[in-house]
Amino acid sequence: MTAPTLLVTRPRPQCAAWLARLAVLGVPAAALPLIEILPALDAGPVQAAWAALSAVDLAVFVSPNAVEHFFAQAPGDWPVHTLAACVGPGSAQALAERGVPAANIVQPAADAASLDSEHLWEQLSPRRDWRGARVLLLRGDGGREWLAEQLTEAGAQVEAVTVYHRSGPRWTAAEQALLGAVLAHPQRHVWLFSSAEAVSHLRGQPLAGQRAIATHPRIADAARLAGFSPVVLARPDPEAVTQALKGL
Repeated sequence: MTAPTLLVTRPRPQCAAWLARLAVLGVPAAALPLIEILPALDAGPVQAAWAALSAVDLAVFVSPNAVEHFFAQAPGDWPVHTLAACVGPGSAQALAERGVPAANIVQPAADAASLDSEHLWEQLSPRRDWRGARVLLLRGDGGREWLAEQLTEAGAQVEAVTVYHRSGPRWTAAEQALLGAVLAHPQRHVWLFSSAEAVSHLRGQPLAGQRAIATHPRIADAARLAGFSPVVLARPDPEAVTQALKGL
């Protein structure tokens, strides 16, 4: 039996690295981005955040996209005392590649049950007394507020800065053709979702018989509500996703 093709739905800039790593693991895969990432509509707040970064105790990056678009405005080096927090290894790698020292990067434990704000807070909470700390939350236009609420309750001053803009997919003709083939032959494909918003962009499509791997329980719930079945969980790294694919 021919192995199904894994559909990588991450934003376009992240797809190439995933496809390369999956190829090494022997996984047939194709890119079908479900979220388009664009620069922030107003670069002013991003530039102002960089100007004040030396006075900031913690900068939280919600995704590799946040890292890319924040550092696109970088006027200099990362301040030596400012922590950089993120929820996944992709963001941590992106921060390291841009010169943030490993000792400044905070992320969930390697053996955390899932990679999310809750497990990041487990690492941040005991790190210091957060009363009076200045925190930047670097994200797209909107998003989950849970971590910001925890930091605020702990006494930190949290400022959210929009560093990129999300939109629905803008597929090429080849990607449109791929979607048609996927919908016509669901048994030949498995979707990989790293965002509930990405799932929402398939609303209205005939999804009966489509299978999926999700990287967080909330994303899995969104996929099931959209009509995917079965939906299985995997950590957001190619090795874990490969094992989940074999299980399907």
